[in-house]
Amino acid sequence: MIQVNIVDDHKILVEGLRKLIEESGTITVKEIAYTAYECRKQLSYEKPDVLLLDVNLPDTDGVTLCEELKKLYPELKILALTSYGEYTVVRRMMESGASGYILKNAMCEEVITGIETVANGDEFLCHEVDLLMKKKDNNEVWLSQRERDLLKLIVEGYTNPEIADKVFLSLETIKGYRKNLLLKLGAKNTAMLVKMAIEDKWI
Repeated sequence: MIQVNIVDDHKILVEGLRKLIEESGTITVKEIAYTAYECRKQLSYEKPDVLLLDVNLPDTDGVTLCEELKKLYPELKILALTSYGEYTVVRRMMESGASGYILKNAMCEEVITGIETVANGDEFLCHEVDLLMKKKDNNEVWLSQRERDLLKLIVEGYTNPEIADKVFLSLETIKGYRKNLLLKLGAKNTAMLVKMAIEDKWI
């Protein structure tokens, strides 16, 4: 029986995922963590066969956590399960040591196959991500108009609270957008984000 840990802060999705996994008959859910902090704590005393990891967590991003965990536990097999379908995010996740990448809208069978494949030491990409990675225009990143507008305000030096006031959105929403922009463009911090936005003519 393959043992998995799930790291995802969407509780309803986690419950559905747990049910799906338990019904497979070949996989069982060992631990569930809603934050990177909980995940680290769980791994310090016992490791699963596969760690299902979301890219977007409340206390860090999955790419950073994946990199950190692979350094601590090189044998740990990590499978990204996320709603991020951008090429740069997939590439960064795989470069950070993930053995596979599945989108949350993937078929149930793909999730089970993905876990089994990664547990056996092979790499797995869900069908949609596999097609994305094979395209020639791989380096293209798509930003929505809202993301472009917010990027412009970040480049102009506005803080999160100032941006929130300006565009009539909550501070939490703005923080989420900023986190997404860092992830999509592969920037480590705001200074790098600003530099990339100007150099790559995003604004």
